[in-house]
Amino acid sequence: MREPSRAETVQRYGALAPSEWGLRVSGVITELPEGESAMALTFDACGGPGGNGYDADLIDFLRERKVPATLFLNARWIDANPDVFEQLAADGLFEIGNHGTVHRPLSVTGRSAYGIAGTGGVGEVYDEVVGNAHKLTGLLGHPPRFFRSGTAHYDDVAARVVADLGERVVGFTVNGDGGATLPASEVRQEVASAPPGAVVIGHMNHPGGGTAPGMAAAVPELLAAGRRFVRLSDVM
Repeated sequence: MREPSRAETVQRYGALAPSEWGLRVSGVITELPEGESAMALTFDACGGPGGNGYDADLIDFLRERKVPATLFLNARWIDANPDVFEQLAADGLFEIGNHGTVHRPLSVTGRSAYGIAGTGGVGEVYDEVVGNAHKLTGLLGHPPRFFRSGTAHYDDVAARVVADLGERVVGFTVNGDGGATLPASEVRQEVASAPPGAVVIGHMNHPGGGTAPGMAAAVPELLAAGRRFVRLSDVM
């Protein structure tokens, strides 16, 4: 499928006004397909000032327990961690998703989330998605299948733009680490209580936080209870 140009995308969507905004809007995947009993762990690496860290303890734990995950990586994080990116991309336990070019909420009207300014029009939505998609395609040898915006906020028009660009828009069912702010005990509680079919969001760019120890406490409990973990592409 030919990728539409920026001008074509602006022409197609520029006159549309969004009717939805937030974490759950039309076109955004927030759980696994109906009837799927597994769980998908997804981890964002946001990049930029204060966001270029690498939680090696988290990734090492997933590898030790052979737990697959989908990693949403921002272009700035990739640029700051080229060697780590190469290792992650070569590891079949993980798949790499698109977390945007400069980590912005995806809006055609400039709406912000958590104090982060959103994209200010269809053209900026296009740039946020395609910039990192082209980077990932060059590095991986294939385009990314899944996209999650900075903050996971969208409007419905922006979500349609992403779909037109050939990527599936992903939100989450359970916020596992509260944007990398929760202590380990709360991360364990949130993740351990996630229902079958959940998409769990966490962060892999804040070493020393509660995410790695919280996951290390919750995941073995879930495995012992028979829960299965999948990458998003394994079930959709």
